[in-house]
Amino acid sequence: MAQQSTETDWVSRFADEVIAEAERRAPGKVTSGASAPVIVCASGLSPSGPIHLGNLREVMTPHLVADEIRRRGHQVRHLISWDDYDRYRKVPAGVEGIDESWAEHIGKPLTSVPAPAGSAHPNWAEHFKAAMIEALAELGVEYDGISQTEQYTSGAYREQVLHAMRHRADIDAILGQYRTKKAPAKKSQKQVDEAELEAAEGSGAAGEDDGSGSAGYFPYKPYCGGCEKDLTTVVSYDDETTELAYTCTACGFSETVRLSEFNRGKLVWKVDWPMRWAYEGVVFEPSGVDHSSPGSSFQVGGQIVGIFGGAQPIGPMYAFVGISGMAKMSSSKGGVPTPADALEIMEPQLLRWLYARRRPNQSFKIAFDQEIQRLYDEWDKLAAKVADGSVLPADAAAHTRAIGTAAGELPRTPRPLSYRTLASVADITAGHADQALRILSDLDPTDPLASLDEARPRLDKAEAWINKHVPADQRTVVRDEPDVELLKSLDDQARESIRLLLDGLDAHWSLDGLTHLVYGVPKVQAGFSADATPKELPPEIKVAQRTFFALLYHLLVGRDTGPRLPTLLLAVGADRVRELLGA
Repeated sequence: MAQQSTETDWVSRFADEVIAEAERRAPGKVTSGASAPVIVCASGLSPSGPIHLGNLREVMTPHLVADEIRRRGHQVRHLISWDDYDRYRKVPAGVEGIDESWAEHIGKPLTSVPAPAGSAHPNWAEHFKAAMIEALAELGVEYDGISQTEQYTSGAYREQVLHAMRHRADIDAILGQYRTKKAPAKKSQKQVDEAELEAAEGSGAAGEDDGSGSAGYFPYKPYCGGCEKDLTTVVSYDDETTELAYTCTACGFSETVRLSEFNRGKLVWKVDWPMRWAYEGVVFEPSGVDHSSPGSSFQVGGQIVGIFGGAQPIGPMYAFVGISGMAKMSSSKGGVPTPADALEIMEPQLLRWLYARRRPNQSFKIAFDQEIQRLYDEWDKLAAKVADGSVLPADAAAHTRAIGTAAGELPRTPRPLSYRTLASVADITAGHADQALRILSDLDPTDPLASLDEARPRLDKAEAWINKHVPADQRTVVRDEPDVELLKSLDDQARESIRLLLDGLDAHWSLDGLTHLVYGVPKVQAGFSADATPKELPPEIKVAQRTFFALLYHLLVGRDTGPRLPTLLLAVGADRVRELLGA
């Protein structure tokens, strides 16, 4: 029986189901220990271009489930099938080092397409796999990678290919049930956002032809011996001799080969996928929206897999992953953020958490704009709740899955200071490490930072976000000289507010102290205690605070807004604050 978990998170529920399914397939054999059968979870990625953050869900969903199964003591294998033997479909936009001349390679296997100019990798597929492999290592994802180019060209699937050709009529009959059906009515906005359908492209093979042709149905497609492209048509096949004849519509080449010896081709997608389920014994594999609709690859595969003696895996549909400020992601469009891009600006724990906390069928967004600061605030609040024991069970489970795996915790920042504060410091100091250390040490004078390394890698991520994703007109530039005209124009109340601030600087020179000070000045001016709570104050105090803050921003950085004032004051330094405020 499956081990029932007291946790209520989606990962545990899927782990229960997967273990139960593995037990159903091998009654009495799925136990903990080295001698137990290996439970297989799978992902598929096509290195047809930059592998983006939507594709990462294809990996993170089975990774999290496999890791939970591993935590329970079961043998588990997470396969990532690199679909590098897929055809090259189009020249993606926005990829450095390529131009329209790459269009001549359309139709070739991805491993036969040249890498972008200047790449250190031998071909197109390896170029785009490399960045993903590096990102997965940083994320702590343990997996077995399988190259479909190697599988097919080595003859590993030979028996499966011959079996599919012998049973082509059975496969054709299954596919035929869907060819004559009308396309399903478009779902409502509440059911599936249209952007999700466009963005969840998966491997790009969902729309591939299913092997139908004028000469009959053949579930195998050769790559041409003349031009290497898959623009071929199978003319005939003999089950006895395995002789297959094909012609190429691209270059006119034709030949007859023995499929029992020929390794330059692959099964069409809707047959290839269920064949692999059976070949690898996959128990769990999620799929994108496009693979989950009626008549799509996953649904049809559930019938075809039986021809290969296998069973359809548990396969939850996963939903769209968006980017703050971007409508949708598609690897055929330029400028699509990848896991490597995300890991430049956020720690792997945060990125893991974004995938762990939402059920696969829930859409979510990854922030590259100001929203990243709010996400980090939320993450730090969660960590605080975990530390004090007030966290809800499902949130605790998501936190545990974010900070590490069954193998142990991921490397973490020793002093995880507020990302918002670190970003402000990085913005103001513009790369000056000594200034950054001074400011960060002043945040808490009772426990100063001894070295910037204590704040890394979070500090480096915040600095990368400031430098790469904050527009120049939103960067903070401290005034070189006081704004004499503005200072002259101030009324008595404004002058008094500045005096109260300056008088309290030395006694409040820490992040908490300055926060108390800047919020307290308008309270004191209105006749209240600086310690008065919002409930004790009239609404006008909030207006007075906003007015006071805007004045300080104008005097310090020449704008209405900026980094949090306590951080800004620490960054500018007490002496320069006095100078710019006319002391």
